[in-house]
Amino acid sequence: MRVGLTGATGFLGSHIAEALQRAGHDLVLLVRNEEKAERVLTPRGVWPARTVVGDIADPACVRRLLESCDAAVHAAAQFYGDERVLRANVAGVRNMLGIGCEIGLDPVIYISTIAAMFPPPGAVITVDDPIVTMKTTYGRSKSEGERIAREMQADGSPVVTIYPGAIQGPDDPGPTEGSKGVRDRIRFGFPRTSGGLPLVDVRDVAAIAAAVCAPARGPRRYMAGGNFITWMEEAELCEELTGCPMRRIPAPRWTLRAIGRAVDLIKKVAPSFDYPLTSEAAVFATRMVPCDSSRTVEEIGIRFRPAVETLRDTIAWLYESGELDAKHAGNLAR
Repeated sequence: MRVGLTGATGFLGSHIAEALQRAGHDLVLLVRNEEKAERVLTPRGVWPARTVVGDIADPACVRRLLESCDAAVHAAAQFYGDERVLRANVAGVRNMLGIGCEIGLDPVIYISTIAAMFPPPGAVITVDDPIVTMKTTYGRSKSEGERIAREMQADGSPVVTIYPGAIQGPDDPGPTEGSKGVRDRIRFGFPRTSGGLPLVDVRDVAAIAAAVCAPARGPRRYMAGGNFITWMEEAELCEELTGCPMRRIPAPRWTLRAIGRAVDLIKKVAPSFDYPLTSEAAVFATRMVPCDSSRTVEEIGIRFRPAVETLRDTIAWLYESGELDAKHAGNLAR
């Protein structure tokens, strides 16, 4: 099939592009910058059939992207910014899903997030949990995007939603917050606190997107929660992989959340301040629970990579890209 894809210059989107092409699909990409797209995708061996330069918030650009396609994958979203981010992200979902279904594409795949259902009503996060409205503009945009997707699914539209957990892995062109989080925990210490993270390999999420890119199967939802590990388990795995001692820092919930609020204030006056912890991230970190990905495993046959493999490749890539020095990468500094 010919697949229209947004977000191909991002971490997950670039892996999805590669997975779709390996599955035999032709790609049409909507990008903001052709030079960046070439820089990110050429080393991965991704050669799109066509590229459209434009913005996901522009319906005309999205229509040009999708007019020659059979299916679509929407993996683009802005993470930082003001109310314009909220409007742009929501418009992107509305355009990609709405126009895609209007012109008869099947399936139309939307990369959502487990954060849209956090905190869940039960002990695990499921694909059918109610939508929760978060505080940040990005979080609110993802919640609103999830509402749009569910309304279309309820009407029978062939919208397929994928809910990734905490994405990690190699080849992050950002780097994204997840990669920066691993980097900074290795450099500065792991919080000895409650919660943990549903660690999922970026290559596994991309494989799920490629596997569900098939027509005539109707609306569906798939969890991509990977493997849930506590912060101390992550520290132990990083020690095992690098051979370097990892610092454990006692961090009660209230301490992390106070730090997150302080970081939020700093970023308001110094937007370039590069630290991944925010008040919302602190809540996720201390209250996160496992995800129920059983439907994904049963229907698609995906087998999530072990956390140790994902962390190994993440740390090795952090060293290769200069995000970690040899002192912190240890055995993986090769």
